[in-house]
Amino acid sequence: MRMRFGKIWVSLLALAVAQPVAAEWYEATSKHFIVYAQGSADLVQKRAERLEWFDGLVRMFNAIPANEGDGSNKLTVYVVADDSAVRRLFGKGGDHIAGFYQGRASGSVAFTPARDERPDDINALHPQVVLFHEYGHHLLLGNYETALPAWFGEGYPEFLSTARFDKDAIWLGTPAQHRAYDLLMAAPLSAEQLFSLNMTQKLRDTQTAALYARGWLLTHYLVMDPTRKAQLDAYLRALNAGTPGAEAARAAFGDLRTLDKSLSAYLHKSTMAAYRIPIERLPKPVVSVRALSPGEREMIVLRMRSDRGVNRETAQPILAEATPIAERYPKDAVVQGWFAEMALDAGRLDLADAAAERALAIDPKSSQALVYRAQVHLRRASAAHATDPAVWREARNWLLRANKIDTNDAYALQLFYQSFRMAGTPPTDNAKAALRRAHELVPQDEGLALTYAVQMLLDDKRDAARPALRPLAYSAHSQTDNPAARLLAALDAGKTGPQALAALGAPLTIED
Repeated sequence: MRMRFGKIWVSLLALAVAQPVAAEWYEATSKHFIVYAQGSADLVQKRAERLEWFDGLVRMFNAIPANEGDGSNKLTVYVVADDSAVRRLFGKGGDHIAGFYQGRASGSVAFTPARDERPDDINALHPQVVLFHEYGHHLLLGNYETALPAWFGEGYPEFLSTARFDKDAIWLGTPAQHRAYDLLMAAPLSAEQLFSLNMTQKLRDTQTAALYARGWLLTHYLVMDPTRKAQLDAYLRALNAGTPGAEAARAAFGDLRTLDKSLSAYLHKSTMAAYRIPIERLPKPVVSVRALSPGEREMIVLRMRSDRGVNRETAQPILAEATPIAERYPKDAVVQGWFAEMALDAGRLDLADAAAERALAIDPKSSQALVYRAQVHLRRASAAHATDPAVWREARNWLLRANKIDTNDAYALQLFYQSFRMAGTPPTDNAKAALRRAHELVPQDEGLALTYAVQMLLDDKRDAARPALRPLAYSAHSQTDNPAARLLAALDAGKTGPQALAALGAPLTIED
């Protein structure tokens, strides 16, 4: 199918309508998502259904099979009022964002606005585009342990992000009109520059914008043509085999100046190809919707601030506001569970333990509450410098109980491994297996991936460490000369795992 470049952006956000004052809060739960949003039950359900259809689309297009952990480690999507609310949640450095995502073993989250502040601005980052881009990262990181060069690592999620819904179909590969200015007016990155970018270079803001724009264009050009797609596959294989980027590109695509000319001609075509996928070909979403309880409604804004991520200092005002709400709803297991996490973050182990105990009294199968109780007991044992193995076994028992309820709870598995480090004892084989499984379930968690890679290097299992390090090293958002890149370079130089860690020049602990 072919679509006109200038006329396809007709309302990517049919669901982004103004919310009534004091609209009801709902939770929509599906196989891969938990969505919290205001509005009507029908509207919130449609949001979740659209996300599931997008998930199915990306899996089908990339031949990604469903895995047993999908239902345990859902992405929680918080739908807030508008872009300004997103920026407030993001905090420093978020002046221009329209949504963001965090991949975490404790629960991956995304924040997106309900309303589009600039619906008629084709150069604006529209909420659905941002959310689909970030979920594209989430799915790809969760299913491919491979080095993706920066241009493709961002260009491919951009390719996915412009998916457009019709009544009975989804269009994949529609033009990235939000990148129009950078494609048509700004100085582009040449093919040579795109392929030469390495994991130690720092880009200027204008170069980063060009990376996304030109990365989308090159991705679209290669993915939509079967012959070019085969060349792309060959390039990625060569890159992952250790061939330098530009060399791998020339071997796959030929002369790069000729490729630049082809890209420019492709950009200025009057039409571009796009795939039309009938919705009936995708798995039918199964979504359950419920209104939040009175206590949850009072707590949800604080829950979002807490779930965004806090430190000991920023957790204090959240805890102060949450305390009277938790006191008003002692019989609400969800409220008590949320409050337990807020108290943990603020360092109030007494409040966290009591809240988790109340949650378990209401719902003995709350794996969330069991994990919170485990953290309280682990922190107390650590603070007391406990040496009695029985103390640590008692703390770990809460994690074992949580694991019996949900064997794919990645955070419980991660904490079980970390408990040995907290105790100052070598992790057991079972602990290492738990770490490996947690990483398999949530490879999107960068801290967890680095922890796993370091443990593999300590054990000199270099073939296991490399796949975990590659996405960290090649990410367009990684800092220059990042630890993952340096570790890979050391391994490529023939060093053993322990030698590679020592070559960093500064201690890299397992918690880093």
